[in-house]
Amino acid sequence: MPTTTKTTAANAKKYDGFTEEERDAMKERARELKSRARRGAKADTESEVLAKIAEMPEPDRVIAERLHAVIKANAPVLTPKLWYGMPAYARDGKVVCHFQPAAKFKTRYATLGFSDEANLDQGTIWPTSYALAELTVDDEARIGALVRQAVS
Repeated sequence: MPTTTKTTAANAKKYDGFTEEERDAMKERARELKSRARRGAKADTESEVLAKIAEMPEPDRVIAERLHAVIKANAPVLTPKLWYGMPAYARDGKVVCHFQPAAKFKTRYATLGFSDEANLDQGTIWPTSYALAELTVDDEARIGALVRQAVS
Protein backbone atom coordinates (compact mmCIF):
# COMPACT_ATOMS: atom_id res chain seq x y z
CA MET A 1 0.00 0.00 0.00
CA PRO A 2 1.53 3.39 -0.96
CA THR A 3 2.21 5.89 1.80
CA THR A 4 1.61 9.57 1.51
CA THR A 5 4.09 12.28 2.42
CA LYS A 6 1.37 14.87 2.84
CA THR A 7 1.73 16.69 6.15
CA THR A 8 -1.36 17.85 7.92
CA ALA A 9 -1.58 20.65 10.43
CA ALA A 10 -2.26 18.09 13.15
CA ASN A 11 0.89 16.11 12.29
CA ALA A 12 3.00 19.28 12.17
CA LYS A 13 1.94 20.22 15.70
CA LYS A 14 3.02 16.80 17.03
CA TYR A 15 6.53 17.03 15.54
CA ASP A 16 9.09 16.97 18.32
CA GLY A 17 12.19 17.96 16.29
CA PHE A 18 13.68 21.35 15.59
CA THR A 19 11.53 24.46 15.78
CA GLU A 20 11.08 26.68 12.75
CA GLU A 21 13.45 29.21 14.35
CA GLU A 22 16.10 26.53 14.91
CA ARG A 23 15.82 25.33 11.31
CA ASP A 24 16.14 28.94 10.11
CA ALA A 25 19.28 29.39 12.22
CA MET A 26 20.83 26.26 10.73
CA LYS A 27 20.04 27.49 7.22
CA GLU A 28 21.62 30.86 8.05
CA ARG A 29 24.75 29.08 9.26
CA ALA A 30 24.99 27.11 6.02
CA ARG A 31 24.64 30.36 4.02
CA GLU A 32 27.36 31.99 6.17
CA LEU A 33 29.78 29.13 5.52
CA LYS A 34 29.10 29.11 1.77
CA SER A 35 29.46 32.88 1.57
CA ARG A 36 32.79 32.85 3.42
CA ALA A 37 34.09 30.05 1.23
CA ARG A 38 33.27 32.10 -1.90
CA ARG A 39 34.77 35.35 -0.59
CA GLY A 40 37.82 33.92 1.14
CA ALA A 41 39.52 34.93 4.37
CA LYS A 42 39.54 38.66 3.65
CA ALA A 43 35.77 39.07 3.97
CA ASP A 44 34.51 42.08 5.90
CA THR A 45 32.67 40.16 8.58
CA GLU A 46 32.20 43.18 10.85
CA SER A 47 30.00 44.92 8.27
CA GLU A 48 27.89 41.74 8.08
CA VAL A 49 27.49 41.78 11.88
CA LEU A 50 26.55 45.47 11.89
CA ALA A 51 24.02 44.89 9.10
CA LYS A 52 22.46 42.00 11.04
CA ILE A 53 22.29 44.16 14.18
CA ALA A 54 20.60 46.95 12.20
CA GLU A 55 17.86 44.49 11.13
CA MET A 56 16.99 43.57 14.72
CA PRO A 57 13.85 44.93 16.37
CA GLU A 58 14.14 46.96 19.55
CA PRO A 59 15.19 46.30 22.28
CA ASP A 60 17.49 43.62 20.78
CA ARG A 61 19.07 46.13 18.39
CA VAL A 62 19.88 48.61 21.17
CA ILE A 63 21.43 45.90 23.34
CA ALA A 64 23.38 44.41 20.41
CA GLU A 65 24.78 47.82 19.39
CA ARG A 66 26.01 48.55 22.91
CA LEU A 67 27.32 45.01 23.36
CA HIS A 68 29.24 45.25 20.08
CA ALA A 69 30.88 48.50 21.24
CA VAL A 70 31.76 47.04 24.67
CA ILE A 71 33.28 43.88 23.18
CA LYS A 72 35.27 45.81 20.55
CA ALA A 73 36.62 48.20 23.22
CA ASN A 74 37.53 45.50 25.74
CA ALA A 75 38.69 42.68 23.47
CA PRO A 76 40.05 44.13 20.21
CA VAL A 77 41.67 40.74 19.46
CA LEU A 78 38.21 39.31 18.78
CA THR A 79 36.86 39.38 15.24
CA PRO A 80 33.13 40.03 14.78
CA LYS A 81 31.39 37.46 12.60
CA LEU A 82 27.97 35.95 12.08
CA TRP A 83 27.31 32.62 13.74
CA TYR A 84 23.93 30.98 13.05
CA GLY A 85 22.75 34.43 12.00
CA MET A 86 23.76 36.00 15.33
CA PRO A 87 26.58 38.42 16.18
CA ALA A 88 29.58 36.50 17.48
CA TYR A 89 33.15 37.36 18.35
CA ALA A 90 35.97 34.95 17.53
CA ARG A 91 39.67 34.46 18.12
CA ASP A 92 41.57 32.45 15.51
CA GLY A 93 38.25 31.56 13.89
CA LYS A 94 36.75 30.06 17.07
CA VAL A 95 33.76 31.77 18.68
CA VAL A 96 34.50 33.08 22.18
CA CYS A 97 31.18 34.83 22.79
CA HIS A 98 27.94 35.58 20.99
CA PHE A 99 24.73 37.57 21.32
CA GLN A 100 21.41 35.78 20.96
CA PRO A 101 18.56 38.24 20.39
CA ALA A 102 15.31 37.48 22.18
CA ALA A 103 13.36 37.80 18.93
CA LYS A 104 15.43 35.10 17.18
CA PHE A 105 13.94 32.25 19.21
CA LYS A 106 10.97 34.18 20.65
CA THR A 107 12.38 34.13 24.17
CA ARG A 108 11.75 36.46 27.08
CA TYR A 109 15.25 37.96 27.06
CA ALA A 110 18.38 38.19 24.95
CA THR A 111 21.54 36.43 26.06
CA LEU A 112 25.29 36.90 25.96
CA GLY A 113 26.86 33.46 25.74
CA PHE A 114 30.45 32.31 26.13
CA SER A 115 31.93 29.19 24.55
CA ASP A 116 34.49 26.83 26.03
CA GLU A 117 37.11 28.98 24.25
CA ALA A 118 36.47 31.70 26.86
CA ASN A 119 38.85 31.77 29.80
CA LEU A 120 36.11 32.13 32.43
CA ASP A 121 36.78 28.97 34.44
CA GLN A 122 36.19 29.57 38.13
CA GLY A 123 36.48 26.50 40.34
CA THR A 124 34.17 23.68 39.34
CA ILE A 125 31.13 25.73 38.28
CA TRP A 126 30.67 29.04 36.43
CA PRO A 127 28.06 30.68 34.19
CA THR A 128 28.40 30.45 30.43
CA SER A 129 25.51 32.74 29.47
CA TYR A 130 23.86 35.83 30.85
CA ALA A 131 20.32 37.13 30.39
CA LEU A 132 20.19 40.68 29.05
CA ALA A 133 16.96 42.60 29.58
CA GLU A 134 18.76 45.91 29.01
CA LEU A 135 22.26 47.28 29.50
CA THR A 136 23.12 49.78 32.20
CA VAL A 137 26.52 51.45 32.61
CA ASP A 138 27.27 48.97 35.43
CA ASP A 139 26.24 46.05 33.19
CA GLU A 140 28.54 47.29 30.43
CA ALA A 141 31.44 47.50 32.90
CA ARG A 142 30.76 43.95 34.11
CA ILE A 143 30.54 42.64 30.55
CA GLY A 144 33.76 44.46 29.66
CA ALA A 145 35.52 42.71 32.55
CA LEU A 146 34.08 39.33 31.51
CA VAL A 147 35.21 39.78 27.91
CA ARG A 148 38.71 40.86 28.99
CA GLN A 149 38.93 37.77 31.22
CA ALA A 150 37.57 35.57 28.42
CA VAL A 151 40.44 36.50 26.12
CA SER A 152 43.17 36.60 28.79
